[in-house]
Amino acid sequence: MSISNYLHTAAERFMRYVQIDTEADPNSDTQPSSMKQKDLSKILVEELLAMGISDAELDEYGYVYATIPATSNKDIPTICFCSHVDTAPDVTGANVKPVLHKNFDGSPIGYADAPDLFLTIEDHTYLKERIGDDIITASGKTLLGADDKAGVAIIMDFANYMMQHPEIEHGKIRLLFTPDEEIGRGVNKVDMNKLGAQFGYTLDGGPRGVLEGESFSADGATIVFDGISAHPGYAKDKMVSAIKVASYFMNSLPKDTWCPESTAGMEGFVHAVHFEAAVEKATIQFIVRDFETAKLAEHEAQLEALAKAATEAFPGSQYTAVFKEQYRNMKEMLDQYPFVMSNAEEAYRRAGMTPVIESIRGGTDGSRLSFMGMPCPNIFTGEMAIHSRREYVSVQDMEKAVETIVHLAQVWAE
Repeated sequence: MSISNYLHTAAERFMRYVQIDTEADPNSDTQPSSMKQKDLSKILVEELLAMGISDAELDEYGYVYATIPATSNKDIPTICFCSHVDTAPDVTGANVKPVLHKNFDGSPIGYADAPDLFLTIEDHTYLKERIGDDIITASGKTLLGADDKAGVAIIMDFANYMMQHPEIEHGKIRLLFTPDEEIGRGVNKVDMNKLGAQFGYTLDGGPRGVLEGESFSADGATIVFDGISAHPGYAKDKMVSAIKVASYFMNSLPKDTWCPESTAGMEGFVHAVHFEAAVEKATIQFIVRDFETAKLAEHEAQLEALAKAATEAFPGSQYTAVFKEQYRNMKEMLDQYPFVMSNAEEAYRRAGMTPVIESIRGGTDGSRLSFMGMPCPNIFTGEMAIHSRREYVSVQDMEKAVETIVHLAQVWAE
């Protein structure tokens, strides 16, 4: 089956969605972390209802649930397609101005609001593969929001197509749009019983043809150093500066290994993401990542050993270390249900692609959903240079993703 004659809506939807500020707030304790995320979610519900999806709803926590009803009487597992509406706080997502560059010819792409900024095929090699495509960027002052509004637009376009073509045989399909994925809370309040899907797929990947069935396992770590404060005029043999202890500790971290800037492929890392210090107390927050879950404990033991060494170098100081599980490698669950990946691979082939199986040096909502009872690999969207002012997406990549999940729904029905 080809959907080549279908007038796609993904690009038009995407251009509208990215103009709605949905930046997540890591410093908020609410769910969602920023209420403005619901501004987009409300629009999604309205558009789903307009398609004829009668049960589309937005709950108090910012989740959108909806159902594309089954068109088959066969016993077909319920599958879910999921994307997140929030954008990362790394670069502002307010006042995004999307720009469509039709029939990209390979020349550097400039930005109207940042004359010194360029997107080039030399710096972004995947862009060279997209010569001839229509490329969407922001205007230079903000991120674009392709992560993951490209996924949102793809699922919405897919839903629109499926509702227009009830002759396509498929089982019950659930749609889920989540808040706060970018700050690690994307599925904190999701109601798995309400969702009611046995298997799922996130639409939150990058290059066309890539299928991701493995992610990091992830922990968070907090190291706190306690010093001894004293009046600086009378501090001799009394003061122990937690700032100095923490600085000594940070300087002891390996510089050429064990950190994001020096690791790639299947290597794990430990990464300091926040440092706050005064004489009496210094707090450092880390993320700990590895594809082998057992190695997290090794990384954490090394981190704690370095913290202990720092306090030994400054007598009178103390440290505490707290480690917290964040998510686990989805492969551990997907290996128990190999057909989830093989069905996706078949859908890729039907859409004219050779699937490229890769591992995510990060995580998705699917990482946690896999351990919440819904094994959930990740499908490409075309989102590239994410979390930056150079973020871009190919319209044709989004449309190819729509075609892929149409095939995927049929593969499951078969």
